[in-house]
Amino acid sequence: MPLKQQLSDDLKQAMLAGDDLRKSTLRMLIAAIGNAEVAGSTRQELTDAEVMQVLSKQAKQRRESIEEFKKGNRQDLADKEEAELCVLETYLPSRMSREEVEAEAKKVVAETGASGPSDKGKVMKELMTRLAGQADGRDVNEVVTALLGS
Repeated sequence: MPLKQQLSDDLKQAMLAGDDLRKSTLRMLIAAIGNAEVAGSTRQELTDAEVMQVLSKQAKQRRESIEEFKKGNRQDLADKEEAELCVLETYLPSRMSREEVEAEAKKVVAETGASGPSDKGKVMKELMTRLAGQADGRDVNEVVTALLGS
């Protein structure tokens, strides 16, 4: 079943169950997917991979919001964002540990022949493609910077 269809089915289930948090979060996600479809020049349905990118972007926005709300002493809003993030994470692949990211980064460095900070761009490009949705970009950046030296 396509991911977009699964999201719609889960929204219906949340509505029947009266789960307001899940319902509002899924509605927001489905709206973001619709916006991404309209933003495309061909106005066609997104593939599962493209839906996963939208989902990852929404999760990243929640993580950033949580950070900012905590800085601003707005724990109530941070809690709401964390709850939404939990709902979104049920659809994302499991996150990779730092050690797993480091192992993958070492493979990419070896494959690309990267030798210093000037090669960081090509390593990051390849690594982010491989780890899409499985690792946070900040963590990947830190690992690559440490491997290639600053």
